[in-house]
Amino acid sequence: MINTRHLMTLTLDVPTSVDLGQTPRGGRKIAHIAGGHFEGERLKGQVQAAPGGDWLLLRSDGVLSLDVRITLETDDHELIFMSYQGMRHGPAAVIERLNKGERVASEEYYFRMAPLFETGSARYGWINRLIAVATGSREPSGPIYQIYEVL
Repeated sequence: MINTRHLMTLTLDVPTSVDLGQTPRGGRKIAHIAGGHFEGERLKGQVQAAPGGDWLLLRSDGVLSLDVRITLETDDHELIFMSYQGMRHGPAAVIERLNKGERVASEEYYFRMAPLFETGSARYGWINRLIAVATGSREPSGPIYQIYEVL
């Protein structure tokens, strides 16, 4: 049994991506993260528009592998670096609907990530010492994550 506590809801605005095509490792895209916001019991704020991005790789087995780096700015102007690895996959028809920008219930596909946090802020130093996991859903404007601290 793993106990968790909700850390935050993270909503990202991802308006564009660059398609590098088929590389030796798979189909590579780089997505620009234009901003977003996050809110939880212990922290709240905005996602900085730059620098930040998502280095996506569509593997040969149909799994979309995520490699994301963003900067969170809390409402009290402290900075937190957040990186995460994740994956999204599901039935081909569901993924096709997601790729068209349609809203699809998150129960219809698998979307998970494992974030890490880094800050020099004394106030938020506790975030440097936790393990977190998240579930995601993909909206037309970008992903929404429910992030949980592992207790």
